[in-house]
Amino acid sequence: MDVIEFREFCLAKKRVTEEFPFDRVTLVFKVMGKMFAVTRLNDGESFKITLKCNPELAIELREKHDCIEGAFHFNKKYWNSLTIDGSLSDDEIKHQINHSYDEVVKKLTKKDKELLGSL
Repeated sequence: MDVIEFREFCLAKKRVTEEFPFDRVTLVFKVMGKMFAVTRLNDGESFKITLKCNPELAIELREKHDCIEGAFHFNKKYWNSLTIDGSLSDDEIKHQINHSYDEVVKKLTKKDKELLGSL
């Protein structure tokens, strides 16, 4: 997976927007205004993505994969940083993106969940 495929996969999800709230290279994806994925656009061929994660799973993934670590500048209990360098399959990366999206959706207000479900 490259950064373009990552972007397209995130944007294909319901009610996802992209923005640059921090600077001109840090791309943030949000569902219903809540962040679920982040990447930097200037990291070269291998790049990192930051994703929300269930706390127990976050620890398990870090122990299992050298390319997954607690996310820098984020609450490491809930956020993982994945180095996309070919060591994880595209299916595993997509699974983690889906998990991040789902983790954020389940914390949305009832009204926002209804709006999201009505699409």
